Amino acid sequence: MKNVTLRQLKIFEAVARNLSFSRAAEELHLTQPAVSMQVQALEDLAGLPLTEQAGKKVRLTAAGEEIARQARRIAEQLREAGEAMAALKGVEAGRLKIGVVSTAKYFAPSLLAEFRRRHPGVELSLTVSNRGTVVRHLAENDIDLAIMGTPPGDFETVAKIFAEHPLVFIAARDHRLADRRRIDPKLLAEEALLIREPGSGTRVALERFLDEHKVAPAAFMELGSNETIKQAVMAGLGLSFISEHTIGLERSVGRLVVLNVRDTPVKRQWRLVYRTDKRLMPAATAFVEFMDSEGSRLIAAQVGPQVDR
Repeated sequence: MKNVTLRQLKIFEAVARNLSFSRAAEELHLTQPAVSMQVQALEDLAGLPLTEQAGKKVRLTAAGEEIARQARRIAEQLREAGEAMAALKGVEAGRLKIGVVSTAKYFAPSLLAEFRRRHPGVELSLTVSNRGTVVRHLAENDIDLAIMGTPPGDFETVAKIFAEHPLVFIAARDHRLADRRRIDPKLLAEEALLIREPGSGTRVALERFLDEHKVAPAAFMELGSNETIKQAVMAGLGLSFISEHTIGLERSVGRLVVLNVRDTPVKRQWRLVYRTDKRLMPAATAFVEFMDSEGSRLIAAQVGPQVDR
């Protein structure tokens, strides 16, 4: 495939990502026939079909999956080369792609805003997803850095702790346990608990806490986001176990309280994670240093003083 062009790879990557010739054409400001022609030329060079039609849907063949993976890898290498050249010229520039787990979305934008104020030449890209998706993006080298709690275990990473991450039980302001002190965890067995989806770091921590204290709650209700959980708790559907960094607004207006359950808060840590084999460009290195020196302070400033415990 020595005659493959970067243009062909870029077009095919867009088709692979969108699973649509028309959406790829729209994204690239091309006509659909032009996209189809370039993909056909790439198939001729590969000697294998790269896509297949299933009704109105486009699917990638095994060969197409591999070409798409290599296209993304080449695009990333070209980006890194551009940033390296900028660094050699003494220019602070480049693009930094960061993925954060959904719980971190409550503070990540303010961290990036402060970093951008200090490094205005850096173009930032922020993706918020559940933990599984962030891990996949990290594994596929689609992002430079990730903000999460527990780093992935199925490939090697560097994980730098930059802040404490307290997890707490919350209730509506009028809940019977709201004003109790030193609540025995066994009292949680009488309550319905609103929990995150399987695989969530918060859920794993909750399950470990309940197991350690031999508590089996009366009922569980699985909800897909912190926002839904907070609304359900305020409506009186039950208690929840959640990051203290997600409830600043609701606490400040008295809609939620943190329960004084013995052995809480459960202290975890926020980490900045990247692949061990990742070659950090100047912008990424600057962000790692920024988070190491400023991350904890900036999160504390945003979360604010906690007054109901």
